[in-house]
Amino acid sequence: MEFYQELLPLIKNAYEEKQGILGYRQMTIKLNREHEFHVNSKRIYRLMSILNLKSVCRKKKKNYKKTTPQVTAENTLNRNFNSDKFGEKWLTDVTEMKYGIGGKAYLSAILDLADKSIVSFVIGHSNNNTLVFKTLDIAHEQHPDAKPLFHSDRGFQYTSKNFKKKLDDADMTQSMSRVSRCINNGPMEAFWGMLKSEMYYLRKFNSYSELESVIPDYINYYNNQRYQKRLKCMTPLEYREYLKSVA
Repeated sequence: MEFYQELLPLIKNAYEEKQGILGYRQMTIKLNREHEFHVNSKRIYRLMSILNLKSVCRKKKKNYKKTTPQVTAENTLNRNFNSDKFGEKWLTDVTEMKYGIGGKAYLSAILDLADKSIVSFVIGHSNNNTLVFKTLDIAHEQHPDAKPLFHSDRGFQYTSKNFKKKLDDADMTQSMSRVSRCINNGPMEAFWGMLKSEMYYLRKFNSYSELESVIPDYINYYNNQRYQKRLKCMTPLEYREYLKSVA
């Protein structure tokens, strides 16, 4: 009983440190990683209930619109999200975020399926080819030896001839989800859900610059500090190093 009493301030401090975004599962991983003890998630759930602490995260649904593609590719990925080597399979997508009165910002990102890290990202005022092309350029510049299977939905940027040429020039193989099948890009959608529930939905953004300033901080937190059970309770970049060590 004394041990669990000692856990209460640790839980409260971790909850406040992360501004209330930790649910009991993330809290369990964080405490077990950062302290010399092991406690199960059921116990953490009960202790958080005693403290009346609940994750402040909430979810929103994503809206979709149809486009007419110039180029299409087979769904080569076919929901095979398994990978044990960085740079083998990349997913990409663009999401919309609002600010102020009617303002919209767009975030384009690439996610690696082996370590679930965000490889590159770009924030822009418009959801256009420039946004997506720059995201790919950054990823390729930082990881020139990567020749991944590159999977996306059928958004107009990804079905353009110019984007296909950029992939060909980088020796990447294109793969596309079927129309209106967001489950085919599931891990990317899961990341958007985390980013929005743990950062975007928690406050009101009055300007583009406010939004632009916090997104890099969240992605840095996600890559370097956010533990994931599916990654053996490591962060994405820790898990990348682990994969190298066992290769």
